[in-house]
Amino acid sequence: MSTDGRPPRIEVPRWIQLVGLPAVLVCLWLIASAAAHVVFLFLIAALVALLLDPLVRGLQRARLPRGLSVALVYLSFLAVVVLVIVAGATAVVGQTRTAATRFNDYFTNRHGSTGQTAADRDVNRLQHWLDAHHLKSLQIETRGHKLVRQIQRRDVGKYTHKIVTFVEGAAISIGKTLFSVVLLIVVSVYMLLDMERVGRAINRRYPPRPGEDALLKNMEHALASYVRGQALLSLIIGTSAGFGLWVLAALGLLPHAQQYVLLFGSVVAVTEIIPYLGPWLGAIPPFIYALVVHPISALWVGLLFLGIHQIEGHVVVPNVMGNALRLHPLLVIFGLLAGAEMYGLPGALTALPVLAVTRAIWEFFADRIKLEPWSGSDEVPVELETRTLRS
Repeated sequence: MSTDGRPPRIEVPRWIQLVGLPAVLVCLWLIASAAAHVVFLFLIAALVALLLDPLVRGLQRARLPRGLSVALVYLSFLAVVVLVIVAGATAVVGQTRTAATRFNDYFTNRHGSTGQTAADRDVNRLQHWLDAHHLKSLQIETRGHKLVRQIQRRDVGKYTHKIVTFVEGAAISIGKTLFSVVLLIVVSVYMLLDMERVGRAINRRYPPRPGEDALLKNMEHALASYVRGQALLSLIIGTSAGFGLWVLAALGLLPHAQQYVLLFGSVVAVTEIIPYLGPWLGAIPPFIYALVVHPISALWVGLLFLGIHQIEGHVVVPNVMGNALRLHPLLVIFGLLAGAEMYGLPGALTALPVLAVTRAIWEFFADRIKLEPWSGSDEVPVELETRTLRS
């Protein structure tokens, strides 16, 4: 601590600014590029540890040892994650099987004396509706029946079987991914166990000012702001999707969907955690439902979620997360796109938490790091030797 009571400041000399800092940045970039997967793994582990540390401290206040508190928090966290993944995978596979069977029957099963399929009947109904609304010039009946026959000749069952096989393979891949996160859990557990020791070491070197939180707590508060922003975002998008589906059901464009609106909206709210892809993943259950009930309804569901996706990505996410993280909306968009470009979907998932933590670190050290000025401060004395000129 300095004599005036302020925390110590780091002054970076000019030669380090000119040579050392660029060299350090280049070395860090080369190391990160060579070991990108490992660096990303440790980054995610650190975010998880910071996010769970307040829960561990809460259990410690109940007089539980830190090791036991960490174990209880992780077991609870993993139980919830595994339950959600297993339940979601089971539901998707089951609904896909049902939808595939209904879709196959829609084009292949013939009914009544006419021997027409449900698809042929819908073509006839659509032509009748056009004729009744003074649109006789639109003759789609012949072309519609021709399209149905082409689909029948291509063996719908074979393609629907491929879809089911793909979904089942995706579910198995999700199960295998659970085993690949073991290393991530181990690393984050070690970090969480040593979090108090790291915090004390940082506080000794850079003690917080009166009324200021420690660095680790600032980082945890930044992550908590991200969680609150994400919860608000999920609420907005989930409610919008549920209301939109209710409107389609009320207009008769999605028959008998009123009783499932709450379920579909909840699914969209959960999938909204995934940037940009969230609305499309959340659209899968109502889309499958639409295919099962009436294939034409799937078109309206697709248009609804197309609109939700555009508004979510360009308006809702930048403003909601920008306010929650105290970042400019353009920086939010840049962070998401840059994260996706560098590391795909995992990069997009971690982009905003990393920005939140980076902002907390910058605010903590903003007045603790000083760059030595390049001009106007130091003068180099020069001695001048005077000589007596002899005549």
